[in-house]
Amino acid sequence: MKNFVCVCWGDKYPFEYVQKLYNMVQRNTTVEHKFIVFTDNVSMHGKLSPEIEIRKFFHHDYEGWWNKLQLFSPEADLVGENLYMDLDVVILENIDDFFNHGEEDTFSIINNFNLSTKIFNSSIFKWNNKTATDLIWHPWLADRGNLKRNQGDQDVISILASKSEKFRVFPDEWSFSYKWNNRVNPRYSKQDWTFERGVGKVAVFHGAPNPHESDQEYIKNAWK
Repeated sequence: MKNFVCVCWGDKYPFEYVQKLYNMVQRNTTVEHKFIVFTDNVSMHGKLSPEIEIRKFFHHDYEGWWNKLQLFSPEADLVGENLYMDLDVVILENIDDFFNHGEEDTFSIINNFNLSTKIFNSSIFKWNNKTATDLIWHPWLADRGNLKRNQGDQDVISILASKSEKFRVFPDEWSFSYKWNNRVNPRYSKQDWTFERGVGKVAVFHGAPNPHESDQEYIKNAWK
């Protein structure tokens, strides 16, 4: 059985985001899976669907997005293939292709929406700790001071994961930016944001606005 994994740290997103992500996954995959949320707030027990497995973070000296790196540690106890998505994504179509991309030990990730950065976007990635623990977690621990000089978790993941021969990129047509639309002609200026549906199975909300703030019907019909 495969795992669908998400992270809910701090108070940036209410529990509602975890529940709605779970609901979207259940509507949009035929792949048998466990749904697991890693969190620093175990009070969400009893407030979410009982099928959602809640795991508390084991390291407590991480802030914000850096907690995502804990997913690659042995303590995460993630066995087999895992698919991760940020809480602020909206799933619009079947995501079986994400679960099944590559081989069992492939590390897959989406391209960044600003291609000029030359890094990848950690809103969506697939991995197996059978290989990713040595690929990412151990190098992170060994050189955490230097690696943390990078802007965030996705920079570290991009640097370390891309060293693998099993590193792959999900097709661009599977995801799009809610704000900037597509990667070919991204709309960086707020005055150009029109929020129409782009081409893809998943709309990624990287930064404001958030899904609950959208007045687009295609988002409201999916984010529930």
